[in-house]
Amino acid sequence: MAELIGRRAVFHSEADFQHAFAWTLHSMQPSTEVRLEVRQAGGERVDLLCCGPQGRTAIEFKYFTSRWDGTDPVIGEQFRLREHAADDLARRNFIFDVARLEGLCAADPTLTNGFAIILTNHQPLWAPPSRPRLTRDQHFRIHEGRTLTGTLRWGTEGSYYMDNERNLIGRYTLAWNDYTRLEGVNGQFRWLGVGIRVPR
Repeated sequence: MAELIGRRAVFHSEADFQHAFAWTLHSMQPSTEVRLEVRQAGGERVDLLCCGPQGRTAIEFKYFTSRWDGTDPVIGEQFRLREHAADDLARRNFIFDVARLEGLCAADPTLTNGFAIILTNHQPLWAPPSRPRLTRDQHFRIHEGRTLTGTLRWGTEGSYYMDNERNLIGRYTLAWNDYTRLEGVNGQFRWLGVGIRVPR
């Protein structure tokens, strides 16, 4: 991600982010084979599979944006980012990635580890709630300093939606990183990465 910052300040879409990340990784480590949208046993696809001398790593990406219009100062390209709605679904889907990567790593002995990444300019994703209150996605919060572990349930007491429940094997304390700060409203981008390594 540190290398990518010097090449691209912003991306048109999640697919654009994935491609730029894969391109940068391969240019840094030519011995690492990178493949996008790799089908796994059971029919699931992994956004990026990296194969090198150290083993195989599965990476999942999320790119959630607030509206921003401007120019990438690195490459001089014009961007018009759209507003994504539903913060709760962005949080949920990121944690779904973490849980899915745990499952893939546990099931496939050739998969050394996994990594879930979200890049966003949507400040409520990394900021702790301004006041404590019960929400249906309270177990799925991903703000700075939060620890994810154990059973995460969607809903409130007596009204849980079981299809969204996830059980995490690992324990992950979340630390957000600055990506870039561009001109205008919603110009600050930050990223969060969660590394997954399941005990054998």
